[in-house]
Amino acid sequence: MAQTAPGGQVAAGSPGPIHIPAAAAAGAAAATLAASTVLWFLNSPRPTAWLIRRLGAAGTRRLGQSMARYVPEGVSELLDLQYLADHRMTYLDVFFPTGIEDQAQRLPTIVWVHGGAWIAGSKSDVANYLRILASYGFTVVGVGYSLAHEYRYPSPVRQTAAALLYLQANAERLHADPERIVLAGDSAGAQIVSQLALVVSDPDYAARLGIRAPITPDQLRAMLLYCGAYDLSLPSTAGAARRRYEHSVLWSYTGFRNYLELPYVGLASVNRHVGKDFPPSFIAAGDSDPMLAHSVEFAEVLAAAGVETGTFFPRSELGLPHEFQFHLEEKAAWESLALSIEFLRRHTC
Repeated sequence: MAQTAPGGQVAAGSPGPIHIPAAAAAGAAAATLAASTVLWFLNSPRPTAWLIRRLGAAGTRRLGQSMARYVPEGVSELLDLQYLADHRMTYLDVFFPTGIEDQAQRLPTIVWVHGGAWIAGSKSDVANYLRILASYGFTVVGVGYSLAHEYRYPSPVRQTAAALLYLQANAERLHADPERIVLAGDSAGAQIVSQLALVVSDPDYAARLGIRAPITPDQLRAMLLYCGAYDLSLPSTAGAARRRYEHSVLWSYTGFRNYLELPYVGLASVNRHVGKDFPPSFIAAGDSDPMLAHSVEFAEVLAAAGVETGTFFPRSELGLPHEFQFHLEEKAAWESLALSIEFLRRHTC
């Protein structure tokens, strides 16, 4: 034990105060921070949601911008129309062929919900693709919705239903035909619109979900579904890291770590609830999409139920990724677009 001499000096021969090297202290702090970060990731879905939003935003923005050079002239637009008050992201964009602005003409209307794992993404990410769709003679609506974890399941379904009510109330101004509606989406957006299609086509399902159908089954003519997730229990074939990612995403969206055990959340697995009254559907996904099995299985379930189903599952030497339809430098993207237009015209004209 150190001896203290008069005047507060440490006596000769005593060990003196203990000094921890700065490097060791910094290392201990870093280890503590690392441990805390690991615990945060293990006990909350928020860090994964934060990373996806930050890391994915730049990539999806670049992909969206890369489509700009393929947008033809002759498309008009109305942007950032608020369809639901008191929600920060409930705005929609409307695209239609130029020349009908001052006319009462109403066109078959594609209502597209963007992807982003329910926790990221924006309607602006898909705007250029929607402009291209509009050039084929459609009114195309890009719907924004509130993201998890701030808003949880089934908020996007409920908000998209509100967007359909808004479209009907403003149909003439927006050149929308409420009697010829197509629900469309990519990735998480495909899941959202397929769940809304069940609300429209199955009153019992709508009652269990607690969302009133915004349109009648006759108004909903077809579905356009790209790279979606239709069974929350379907394991990923892309390895353990991908499965952890998907678990965190669904934990964030539903608010429950044990989401697979909850019957109400089980309503989100639309492939378990579809029947013969589900609308005709065009389903597509690329061969390197980690969620390809969802699309293949959903198409099989619909066909078995007697629903008219068009599919496109292209292959490529290098593999076609998730959201391949937006990679317009690829031949498969244009093939898919052509098949989609053909399918939609058959059901809306």
